[in-house]
Amino acid sequence: MKNIKIILAGPRGRMGKEAVDLIHNTEHFQLVACLDRVNEGKLLSEVEGFPNIDAPIYYDPRTCFQEVEADVLIDLTTPEIGKINTKLAVEYGIRPVVGTTGFNEEELKELKDLAASKKVGVIIAPNFAVGAILMMKFAQMAAKHFQDVEIMELHHDRKLDAPSGTAIKTAELISKTREPKRQGHPEEEETIQGARGAETKDGIRIHSVRLPGLVAHQEVMFGGEGQSLTIRHDSYNRASFMSGVKLSVETIMNLEELVYGLENIIE
Repeated sequence: MKNIKIILAGPRGRMGKEAVDLIHNTEHFQLVACLDRVNEGKLLSEVEGFPNIDAPIYYDPRTCFQEVEADVLIDLTTPEIGKINTKLAVEYGIRPVVGTTGFNEEELKELKDLAASKKVGVIIAPNFAVGAILMMKFAQMAAKHFQDVEIMELHHDRKLDAPSGTAIKTAELISKTREPKRQGHPEEEETIQGARGAETKDGIRIHSVRLPGLVAHQEVMFGGEGQSLTIRHDSYNRASFMSGVKLSVETIMNLEELVYGLENIIE
């Protein structure tokens, strides 16, 4: 397999450290540079915790993309930074694999058009855990038979966005096979005082929990006549996301368009 040259944005984060290990331990992956808001001008090996990895660190993505020959950008930063890095990478012909959430429909359309015009693959994945992707697919299947559904997502207390991108993506997939339905008591809006979670356009409620000790967890609960069905996925550490990152990096080399959601490349 061809050697894939990778720029990593966010190497010091918890996901970023796992990605450094993934790249370092994958024979056909090569880390050629990092984007980081500190340590500009250093090698990654000069930063504590990254021995023997001599990738240069850049602060400015444009400078990095101009000076470094790379195939793929893995971006595991924040939504604000990730959006900037992703657009710039496509403009420079570098394929972004993006693990940050927060892209709205207008931003996704803009990126889709840009990727198509440049013939550069883009993968944006709200969740890289293969089990989470299967959970979403199974929920979409179940929604054909259960109209009443609520989503409970639980994450660590350092997560910035709520609801999570995974929960929103799950609701979108469910909506493709489920008729819109207003759930709960018809008069509940007058009494709940905001305690029923966020609501999607089709009446699906999403409940968010943020607590230390959690990583990434989601339940999709369906209710029917005399029965219920719960589909749950748990990520206990961030290594659980790396199989999806690896699959995305390998797949994106043959893409010339934007793909939103790992479910579109997993069989």
